[in-house]
Amino acid sequence: MGISNLIYVLCASMSVGCAGLLIRGYARERSRLLLWASICFVCLALNNVLLFVDLAIFPHVDIWGSFWRAGIGAIGGVLLLYALIWELI
Repeated sequence: MGISNLIYVLCASMSVGCAGLLIRGYARERSRLLLWASICFVCLALNNVLLFVDLAIFPHVDIWGSFWRAGIGAIGGVLLLYALIWELI
């Protein structure tokens, strides 16, 4: 396992951990912002897992892999932006 694969695994595990902590915090507090932040981090965790699968497991095959990764990351960011604007109003 190269250093880049190790970094992909660490990033994916960190984002999965953050998503888990945010979901646990939402289960306790029932705050809307925690809900949206946890949904965003689930999308970012999925993005990191897909990055590892795309670049480490199947490095020579890219069948819409980068498209789906970028789309899932963008959806997560847009959802968090929507939540922040919604909480501001």
